[in-house]
Amino acid sequence: MSAQISKPGGFLGALLGLLGLSVLAGLLVTAMVAPALAVTGAAAKSGIDLFENLPDYIELDAQSQKNTILAYQGGQPVEIAEVFYQNREEISWDEVSQFAKDALVAGEDRRFYEHGGVDMASIIRAAVGNAAAGETTSGASTLTMQLVKNILVMEALNEPTEAKRKEALAKATESSFDRKIKEAKYAIGLEKRYTKDEILLGYLNIAGFGGNTYGIQSAAQEYFSVNASDLTLAQSASLIAIVQTPSYRSLKTPDNYERNQQRRDLILNNMLDLGYVDAAQHAEAIATPITVVASPPQSGCLYATAGQFFCDYVTWLVPELESLGATEDERRANWKKGGYTLQTTLDLDIQAVTQDRVSAEAPATETRFELGAAASSVEAGTGRILAMAQNKIYNSADDTDPATTAVNYNTDRDYGGSSGFQVGSTYKIFTLAEWLKNDHGLNETVDGRVKTYDQSTFQASCTSFAGAGPWKVPNFGGAAGSASTTVMRATTASINSAYAAMAHKLDQCAIRDTALSLGVHRANNGELQANPAAILGTNEIAPLSMAAALAAIANNGTYCAPIAVEKITNAAGEELPGQAVECQQALTPEVAAGVAHALTAVVHGSGGTGNPANPRDGTEIAGKTGTTDAARHTWMVGTSTKASLAVWVGNIVGDANLSRYRLPNGNANDARYKIFRTVMQAIDAKYPAQDFPQPPRNLLSGQAATVPDVTGQSPEQARALLESLGFVATNGATVASTLPAGRVAATNPGAGAQISRGSTVSMTISDGSLDKTMPELAGTKRDAAQALLASNGFTGAVTINYVLTPDPAAMCMVVSSDPPAGTPMSSASPLTLNVNSNKVGEAPPEDSC
Repeated sequence: MSAQISKPGGFLGALLGLLGLSVLAGLLVTAMVAPALAVTGAAAKSGIDLFENLPDYIELDAQSQKNTILAYQGGQPVEIAEVFYQNREEISWDEVSQFAKDALVAGEDRRFYEHGGVDMASIIRAAVGNAAAGETTSGASTLTMQLVKNILVMEALNEPTEAKRKEALAKATESSFDRKIKEAKYAIGLEKRYTKDEILLGYLNIAGFGGNTYGIQSAAQEYFSVNASDLTLAQSASLIAIVQTPSYRSLKTPDNYERNQQRRDLILNNMLDLGYVDAAQHAEAIATPITVVASPPQSGCLYATAGQFFCDYVTWLVPELESLGATEDERRANWKKGGYTLQTTLDLDIQAVTQDRVSAEAPATETRFELGAAASSVEAGTGRILAMAQNKIYNSADDTDPATTAVNYNTDRDYGGSSGFQVGSTYKIFTLAEWLKNDHGLNETVDGRVKTYDQSTFQASCTSFAGAGPWKVPNFGGAAGSASTTVMRATTASINSAYAAMAHKLDQCAIRDTALSLGVHRANNGELQANPAAILGTNEIAPLSMAAALAAIANNGTYCAPIAVEKITNAAGEELPGQAVECQQALTPEVAAGVAHALTAVVHGSGGTGNPANPRDGTEIAGKTGTTDAARHTWMVGTSTKASLAVWVGNIVGDANLSRYRLPNGNANDARYKIFRTVMQAIDAKYPAQDFPQPPRNLLSGQAATVPDVTGQSPEQARALLESLGFVATNGATVASTLPAGRVAATNPGAGAQISRGSTVSMTISDGSLDKTMPELAGTKRDAAQALLASNGFTGAVTINYVLTPDPAAMCMVVSSDPPAGTPMSSASPLTLNVNSNKVGEAPPEDSC
């Protein structure tokens, strides 16, 4: 330190201060605070008792600092946000300009290097002055005592409740004899425990410089856009001018500039008197006008350079970050104190593409309905969140601008305020997984016809659907469905009625539990529903949860909970663990391969509902679409073997049918595909993936069996055979047939079909009515043909239709019949003979017949 004066200080000064103040506390401080009162022996004794009963010292701890949030860009850490409760950055002795150190001593405590924490000469001078004036006009607080006061104020501000903060702050700042005694005692303790330089640096790091700005480094950056090490003489004096009365002399407003300059110039004069600067330096600084080059502090996710909603999600995770403390309250308190650097998992390269596409395909400014869109990407095998974007602009205040929101649509209510959205047919993934877990196969067929189910007939080990009433399962576009639909086809085309038939063979609670094992849960913390309709996606789920579930399928059935914080560095530079990677086997690798096999057909197969989202970049994608009733919510979820992506586009609130609205780039119903396709291309380029493993044969065929040919058998015989193969046989309609009445005419599914055991085979029964076969009559004369019909037992009416022929030899000859020759028919059925004639519609001469 330049021109440092080394006179009795340190321990000797502290000892003298302690002894002197112990004797004078009751007398002198009482005189300072209450000069008009007579000083009694009782008052002096009270001051001495208070002084001696205080703790010996106060800790010069680190103060509240900024927290920094980092992401990755090009594989390198990049800062995206600062989050702080006090705008402070603690720095070392060598990082502070010598001008600022000298200005502080010159402005606040000229005898700093002479006293031991309490300046007796100043106390006596202040006491005499106050007594003479009849009021308190001089405080006599040393720089060390001011530091004590600042420490107590900071401790007050860190109290956990508003009531405690107010109480502690009042005690730390009250104008009282007790406070002065406390500051004096603590100041002496500080001088005994710390060097003068440590005390001076502590002051520079803790002092308030106006508003929420604390510490010389943050003040230098905010007011002059420089580091504290680069402060000029004039700037240093101007900053120190603030500390006595920040609201009166801070540089936040030009209204304070004149007052700041007056105090600054006084400090500069003191620096000249003390020999800290020479005349030329002094003159130059005095002549320098107050010139602010402002860099206002930008705290919080509102000012994040990217991933604002992801940043917000990270702040919600603070109570769960075990490296910040042993309890949630301790973690919050330590985060508030700050000094942490959080390295997150966010990949800014992927984030930029995701945000760009979401914003372009679902404009935040849409006014016809409340359009929302969100997309989350999760790395398979780790749970690392790679991207999190949505269409609305982040606003922590959640103002009335419809283009902004404070709600994070990607996450659960506890992590951003959203209650999630119905996921539609993407939830079929979990029915499919449970189907395969029960040894069924993708090539098994189910009755995919639209029907009304009695809900009480659905299996549910955890509940009962008795009295739930009928449930008619609709298909998209009103399609009727097929009586024989393979599970593969049902998945590719997303056929609701077929999935209802699959679910009817499964335990509804087991389907729910499979979803839970893959991390799927309701975003509002409610219980995941297990009723039959839930298989079509009635639960409200967050996109991040769906992305994590798809990543588990890519990871051979191992689910890894999403993580956002990779590691933490504290203020001391120590590296601490971030969120632990927590993984569990949810599906066997074989079942996961089976699910992925079906889902790849959704994206890559002909007629797959996810085909519009196919990135067509050579990477195999397993995906599923979802559209809720009336296209209120639309989804596209999918994954490569490296990373997943879940995209939601829908109504934030309301019931607008997206298929009826056109957005700038096309129909709103298609926005999900465009977002998914472009973002997945970026993911595939940065995270090259392999093809999914092939499922074992048994998960293709499953429990399938071949429907036998029971045509011509009695219903009893056919039933016995079908049931022996594991099918459920039912009698269907009676149909006209050439078979004898009462015999099985056909089955549905037909003979040779591969369907799962337990499936229903419906038998149609012959009524025996097709007991005749239309004979071949072409080339036969009319009368001979009629005679042949009669002789063969045909009793139905015969209609003659005369057609023109130019050939006399062919006159009255049968050309054809309706029904045609060989057609099975009833003997009583009417028929038509087409006969040649020389006139259309008239019989030929009788002699020609």
